[in-house]
Amino acid sequence: MKTPAENPKNQTRPKARKRNFSPGDLVVETGRFFLGVPYQEGTLEKTGREKLIVNLRAFDCTTFVETVLALVRCAASGKFSAPEFRRNLRHIRYRGGKIDGYASRLHYFTDWLADNQKKKVLRDISRLLGGVRERKEIHFITTHSERYAALSRQTRTEQMRQTERRLSRRSFYTIGSKRVSQMQDGIQPGDIVAFTTNQEGLDVAHVGFAVRERGRLRLLHASRREGAVAVSIETLPAYLRRRGNLTGILVARPL
Repeated sequence: MKTPAENPKNQTRPKARKRNFSPGDLVVETGRFFLGVPYQEGTLEKTGREKLIVNLRAFDCTTFVETVLALVRCAASGKFSAPEFRRNLRHIRYRGGKIDGYASRLHYFTDWLADNQKKKVLRDISRLLGGVRERKEIHFITTHSERYAALSRQTRTEQMRQTERRLSRRSFYTIGSKRVSQMQDGIQPGDIVAFTTNQEGLDVAHVGFAVRERGRLRLLHASRREGAVAVSIETLPAYLRRRGNLTGILVARPL
């Protein structure tokens, strides 16, 4: 992983003044530490027994969010150690914070969101921001099982099908793309922003953190298009508007 000194994107950033960070500021500053770190898909998709994977040298959008939140929880507790970081990461990534096979990992973001709200890692504020209740048939992973090495075993595939059936009965609150411009003042720096999709069988297609630059709301994320962790050039409403597969957002506030 590049250090801030090695990362040219970080070199041009002015030095942060000493101050007390709000929770949102702490999330954003922790996320900015990883600017320029490469984007990589499938870093968690391995064969064999499910185990905690720690990778600070490359991220997909979800592992970037998980890593930042785990580090922020270390900072909040004052416990900076590798075991504490791993404990926090496991707590965030797995249902109930426990590893119990492939299906215990929170693969779908609406499942991730609900479980982490239950664990008091975050608060889903989508409904408060005017989100509309929605339900969707979830089956993307088992429909595309060839993409997931662990699903070469039929028992794991069936466990995932059971999870998908359960998620398909759940509802969640989505802020439609046409409303995002109207309610963006309700989104604070450090909030988690997840993008819902019209792709069949899938709830959320992308996720990152809200940031404000020159008063404009943007996205701090592990970007496939940029090939690295970056702040979006586009504002958040423009980012959503220019991608036809995205239908709205979910917003959660880290606690």
